[in-house]
Amino acid sequence: MPKISTELVKELNKQINSEFYSAYLYLSMASYLESRGLKGFASWMRAQAKEELEHAMKLFDYVLERGGEVVLDSIQKPPSEWETVTEMVRHALRHEEAVTESINKLFQLAREKRDPATEVILQWFVSEQVEEEALFSDLLFKVEAAGEDPRSLIMLDQALAKRKE
Repeated sequence: MPKISTELVKELNKQINSEFYSAYLYLSMASYLESRGLKGFASWMRAQAKEELEHAMKLFDYVLERGGEVVLDSIQKPPSEWETVTEMVRHALRHEEAVTESINKLFQLAREKRDPATEVILQWFVSEQVEEEALFSDLLFKVEAAGEDPRSLIMLDQALAKRKE
């Protein structure tokens, strides 16, 4: 298999960093939630963080398999405070929408570079982002419906605790 283009490696490295940032963001959200007694929400966010680490490693391994070099960058500090749980989930959804845009741009670059192998792996990420946005849209709908009513949040917290990794 021919070596991957330098430009694609550079952009894939940015995406790897972005996936690690996503994990940091969701761990920060887990901490925020846990400190407010929402252990089910926190567990849900921890599972999300683990998934983001898996995404980063999938790209990490791919770059190496294609003969590229993975260059890790520093990870930006994520926010750690939100006014409400609803605001936090809205932030997460906006973040996932930005990740989707980034993946779509990478996919276009792979197409421009005529690199079908990279298109194939990125197609997996395109599909994954559809799921991620749907997941967070659904969660946002539920927290908006719950509002800041403690009883509703506790019921939602109990439901979210059932998420399997």
